[in-house]
Amino acid sequence: MKVQCLGATDTVTGSKYVVDTGRLRVMVDCGLFQGFKALRLRNWDALPVDPASLHAVVLTHAHIDHSGYLPLLIRNGFRGRVYCTLGTAQLCGVLLPDCAALAEEDAAYANRRGFSRHDPAMPLYTRADAERAVHRLEAVRFDTRVPVGSDIYAEFSHAGHIIGASSVTLHVDGQRLVFSGDLGRLNDSVMRAPAFLKRADWLFVESTYGDRCHPDVDPIDALGDIVSRTIDRGGTLVIPTFAVGRAQSLLYCLYRLRQLRRLPDVPVYLNSPMAIAATTIFARHVSELRIDEASCAGACNMANAVTSTEESIRLNSDHSPKIILAGSGMATGGRVVHHLEAFGPDPRNTILLSGFQAPGTRGARLCSGAKQIRLHGKDIDIRAEVAQIENLSAHADSDELMTWLKGFECPPRQTFVVHGEPAASDALRQRIEHELKWRVTMPEYRQKYLLE
Repeated sequence: MKVQCLGATDTVTGSKYVVDTGRLRVMVDCGLFQGFKALRLRNWDALPVDPASLHAVVLTHAHIDHSGYLPLLIRNGFRGRVYCTLGTAQLCGVLLPDCAALAEEDAAYANRRGFSRHDPAMPLYTRADAERAVHRLEAVRFDTRVPVGSDIYAEFSHAGHIIGASSVTLHVDGQRLVFSGDLGRLNDSVMRAPAFLKRADWLFVESTYGDRCHPDVDPIDALGDIVSRTIDRGGTLVIPTFAVGRAQSLLYCLYRLRQLRRLPDVPVYLNSPMAIAATTIFARHVSELRIDEASCAGACNMANAVTSTEESIRLNSDHSPKIILAGSGMATGGRVVHHLEAFGPDPRNTILLSGFQAPGTRGARLCSGAKQIRLHGKDIDIRAEVAQIENLSAHADSDELMTWLKGFECPPRQTFVVHGEPAASDALRQRIEHELKWRVTMPEYRQKYLLE
């Protein structure tokens, strides 16, 4: 049996792993590369594996860096089914068409403004491609073995990261291949903790925060302080927001601030059709949450939903104090880039980064203190305060990853550290080797590994 790593090696994006038993091939995760242009260009490259040769795809969760390549895979010949949890299927039904729509809109905007180097600019895939992918999704239950091919069974365990997120165990010829997916926090304010697994013969573990621990800061207090000082100076708080997971956590924090009477009387806007739809799905899966139904309902009703482009544009001309949550979370596209253009130059305002910012993204440049960012073909001065809350992350940190790994009853034959920037992955590799004495590998892009 072999595994080929087609993404999430030396980067946190593009998760794709092809398991080849000699009889058939199954792909675990099917994500897009994000961040640096050199990574994004990989999305346009032909896969080294013929999509038609794949029997099935198994998704750990719905985030685009784990699911966003599906429309291309299907357009290029994949004919099988895509297995995932119900929550993942529902979220993919929102995320994939929206990702395609953003790509189409960005290409159209570039063509109108003439700032693309390509003539004409083309989207990576279309909404029709995305809809075809959604129809291939087959929802399965947590903690149930499901046949995904001849003598291959998949089992989905709660990962706690977002709604529907799972760690996947492939049962193949008596062996267990475990893919952690993205693991959530052990004490997240909203999501349940990830389930501990007892056995893995071969383990692929994420390492997004493998080199650091989240600060011991209450994110509700931190958000409250940022909101107060922004509103006190008459500013607008713009929060680039991941539509799935982060938007709902932020809404819950704002709900708690309102309960504590620490939220100023200013309007809150959720300016992301995708986040609005994801919040509706979030409310259907209270069993996956740490909070109760009343708190969930309160969080989901915190913001004014902005659905139309016209409403979004009007927000940019309104300079009264307010809070805007808008996609995308790393400011790589979507409506938030227009808000950054409108509110970034004014020192009364604040741009709040609330999650991991992949290298090469606008969010990463803002985080590093950039005083200018390029938007729509022109340089925009950033005089607004740029703040960051790290403790809202939906990813387990280094200590939490180690705690999860210690849940295995015996060492895997081999552990592969994936889904992290090089420094983070190597730091986790060293911790596993030194503290657990396990055999560890940091796989290379497109390399095949023999599991025997």
